Amino acid sequence: MQKSTNPFLLINCFWLLVLVSCSSVSKNYTPKELDQTKIEVPYFANSKNDYVYKTNISVYGHEMSGIFIAKKINYTTHRVVFTTEFGNKLLDFEISENDFKIHSIVSELDRKILINTLKEDFRLLLKQDFKIEQAFENENFIIYKSADGNQDNYLFLTKKESKLEKIIRASHTKEKITITFTSENDSFAQKVVILHQNIKLKIELNYFKSE
Repeated sequence: MQKSTNPFLLINCFWLLVLVSCSSVSKNYTPKELDQTKIEVPYFANSKNDYVYKTNISVYGHEMSGIFIAKKINYTTHRVVFTTEFGNKLLDFEISENDFKIHSIVSELDRKILINTLKEDFRLLLKQDFKIEQAFENENFIIYKSADGNQDNYLFLTKKESKLEKIIRASHTKEKITITFTSENDSFAQKVVILHQNIKLKIELNYFKSE
């Protein structure tokens, strides 16, 4: 694995993104009676908190580390800032389900493919409400299906605690993005991993606790 302290080496890697076949989204889940029509995600939901995470981005063998900061500024919108580990701002934007506004971005990161990829990832990560239309189950999870345009989101809640541990975004035939949450309770995620199935891109967020 090649490691780099220069975040702009990622740009060349993003031009290598090529869509490839993924495994089918069909799984041996058992249909379940729908017991709710809406799920509210608790992570990143408290407007009083600044959510600060150490960030590692791995794409096609290259790595970049930095800091991710998210703040809920109203019911539908989050402000997100990426900085280097030394505090230099790289990207500052507002994002909601329907809007995306860039406040500032360094020129080396101002590439459409990179922006669109991050926009899809963090719109899914920060989405607060999911309308549910189907439910399934397996041994460990209740799985709720939520339509999202021409794609679907699958939310995996633990049977024991009803804690959200995973979201999968998929087309009708392919899984595209998996977000996993590691949390000690049902309201705050200590670790988040965003993994793409069709490109070699992984984003890992680890809660940054100041001493």
